[in-house]
Amino acid sequence: MNRTIKSMENKYLQSSLDMIRRTFTNSESAEDAQIVVNLVEEIRANDYYIPELELIMVDENDEVIGYAQFSRFHLEGKFSDELLLLTPVAVKTELQRQHISKELIEYGLDKAKKMGFKVVIVEGNPMNYRNRGFKTSADFGIIAAESVGLPAPECLMVNELEENACKRINGVLDYTIYKSLR
Repeated sequence: MNRTIKSMENKYLQSSLDMIRRTFTNSESAEDAQIVVNLVEEIRANDYYIPELELIMVDENDEVIGYAQFSRFHLEGKFSDELLLLTPVAVKTELQRQHISKELIEYGLDKAKKMGFKVVIVEGNPMNYRNRGFKTSADFGIIAAESVGLPAPECLMVNELEENACKRINGVLDYTIYKSLR
């Protein structure tokens, strides 16, 4: 299968949302899928959106098969020029376990580093992110607010794009900037 990673283009805006909705409906629920779609739309509409870091993978038929969004983020109102949030990541259900998310994430990390970002934060299953260089954020002084409702502290992770960046980038993470996550 021929696959290509691209930054978001207008012609993929809706098809990417459709793929995200199907993927999260299959793995979680229709309600959770709608929250994720709302989050993507909200990120696209706010100041933290970076079009070059909204990534898709298309197949040889130009169909969206993978998605990863890196957007500016802050901790306690600081670091938004250096810090990114990776969410969501989605791969077409029948194509999962074929390294699509791996390729998207690694491509995004490399691009983010070239753009001057220092740290990427992600919330998810540590098994999916450890081999991409992510480490438990609490070990670096980045903790989740109680309102985040993490299943375990290990589920919030960071990837330092610049060595020792978390020595000065730390604080409490919350999602209050996103209406869709309240």
